[in-house]
Amino acid sequence: MNEYAPEMNQTIAKPEVIIDRVTPVKRLRVLTINTHKGFTPFNRRFILPELRSAVQATGADLVFLQEVLGNHALHAKRFHDWPRVPQYEFLADSVWPQFAYGRNAVYPAGDHGNALLSRFPIVEHHNLDVTVSGTEQRGLLHCRLDVPGHAAVHAVCVHLGLREAHRRKQIGLLLDLLATFEPEAPVIVAGDFNDWRLRADERLTPHGLREAFGHRHGKPARSFPARMPLLRLDRIYTRNATAHEPQVLSTRPWSHLSDHAPLAAEIHL
Repeated sequence: MNEYAPEMNQTIAKPEVIIDRVTPVKRLRVLTINTHKGFTPFNRRFILPELRSAVQATGADLVFLQEVLGNHALHAKRFHDWPRVPQYEFLADSVWPQFAYGRNAVYPAGDHGNALLSRFPIVEHHNLDVTVSGTEQRGLLHCRLDVPGHAAVHAVCVHLGLREAHRRKQIGLLLDLLATFEPEAPVIVAGDFNDWRLRADERLTPHGLREAFGHRHGKPARSFPARMPLLRLDRIYTRNATAHEPQVLSTRPWSHLSDHAPLAAEIHL
């Protein structure tokens, strides 16, 4: 029996979530990373503790995680430093008092999915299954955040499929989700789009979304593989907000902590 079994959609609220509700928040630091389930490229080494240190050092207010494990019974027996809590909770540690998890894939040994770590209260969340067919189980984790000075701030953590036809349908489902948000609310959509053919912008831009790197540099950032980024797979999109100082974190230690290089940006609300 598994030591813990996370729910399909799980938020752990901690009592130490204390925020200044008087001073409006005008800037958020965001980070997105495909964690590769806590292993180096080609699964050569388990490096989740090192990844946690690197993520914490960024000072991000919101961390968008893809391919993060909720549970894995076999790995827990094999690795002496395997955490006793889900990987997203281990990464959150004492830095991000709230986190939400959307379980996308379930298998005999465990499960993995998307997660959001937040310095601000997560007041509502749900995981939208956008699996098209076959064994590629994908999801969109939506969280509504309580950020001072704003009625709502929406964060959507994305992991889309490897096939172009699947991504087209999944982006359509993402647009359906975005259409349910308040028209004036700030929105941050980030994650692994697997969009190496650069088709997402033509669907998302007409609906008010701007990609952080595309807006500043003309094209999305190269983020894969981490040690020598060539493909533009990962994205940070905003609506009713602007992204500033976008960065690809592709040098050490990041180049050895996952197969994707993380993206970071400062979001002005």
